Amino acid sequence: MAALHFDILHSDPATKARTGKITTDHGDILTPIFMPVGTVGTVKAVTQQQLQEEVRAQIILGNTYHLYLRPGLEVLEAAGGLHQFNGWHGPILTDSGGFQVFSLSGSRKISEEGVVFQSHIDGSKHLFSPERVMDIQRIIGGDIMMAFDECPPGGSEYNYAKTSMDLTHRWLDRCFARFNETSDKYGYTQNLFPIVQGGIHHDLRKASCEYISSKNATGNAIGGLSVGEPIEKMYEICAFCCEHLPLNKPRYLMGVGTPWNILEAIEMGIDMFDCVMPTRNGRNAMLFTSNGVINIDNKKWEKDFSPIDEGINCAMSSYYSKAYLRHLMKAKEYLGLTIASVHNLSFYLWLVEQARLHIAQGDFKSWKENMVVQLQKKL
Repeated sequence: MAALHFDILHSDPATKARTGKITTDHGDILTPIFMPVGTVGTVKAVTQQQLQEEVRAQIILGNTYHLYLRPGLEVLEAAGGLHQFNGWHGPILTDSGGFQVFSLSGSRKISEEGVVFQSHIDGSKHLFSPERVMDIQRIIGGDIMMAFDECPPGGSEYNYAKTSMDLTHRWLDRCFARFNETSDKYGYTQNLFPIVQGGIHHDLRKASCEYISSKNATGNAIGGLSVGEPIEKMYEICAFCCEHLPLNKPRYLMGVGTPWNILEAIEMGIDMFDCVMPTRNGRNAMLFTSNGVINIDNKKWEKDFSPIDEGINCAMSSYYSKAYLRHLMKAKEYLGLTIASVHNLSFYLWLVEQARLHIAQGDFKSWKENMVVQLQKKL
């Protein structure tokens, strides 16, 4: 089995946007790509068949922190890894648990060794070290495994951001040492992506880009953005990191974001995205459509029998009306959560597909500028 491979297929003449193909042992991924988040082995309210056939997802995420706690490593190993356990046979990316640790600030303690945290389920204490996180991700079985990092809060002052970045780099060395001394577990290649940190400080971000690039990994990620800093600063740091990461490796912007965030980042040269927003917002009645944003709770949709969105090549979005979906959400019917989630995910996958098309055609910039305005309209 071969390590992950990345080919750049098209480069946009007016921007840094590009299309590419990531080759993994579980299949190819066309970039730019959005990756639905399957936190505990499931993309909430969506079946694997719907992910494949309706959403047309190419890769999904699993969450190391949550899967470690439930169902636990013993179950996952006995199943033969997450692919066998949940029935998704395309590529899977597993995060490191670093962001969950960041979000548990009230119940965790960071040291050189790693992070001791309390389970949100039963309060039990656990240690995540770089070595342990590599072992856990081997067992979960991701095609792409993320390095263990500390994610500082948005806008962290310089000294904190530097101390955090230095710790992330030391942990990265330990991640690679453990990764290199262990074997792929289930007969296919697992790949390790390092994560750029450094807060909103250019010199730290440059140093981090250079440090992780020196590892010559099969891909690289940008972390620590969309964690509370102003949106303009997020764009500024993202573009800066793209300038200092290798051109010939996929770039993954972690945890971002809105459809317009994604289009702006594609213009900067980002290839991979994930975010809980399409499913979480969908479950809370916010729909992203090719015409703008809909709050399906609003009374204005009560007798609107037009399809949710005919423009995105999703059978569910074309079949069900806005009025029917509003009724389901108001009645708190589970089907409403599924329709809204499948629709939003399908929209995100349609959007990156359109981006790939316009990059290949050479008119990405003008298309993107129109779409960014259109997608933010409140309908």
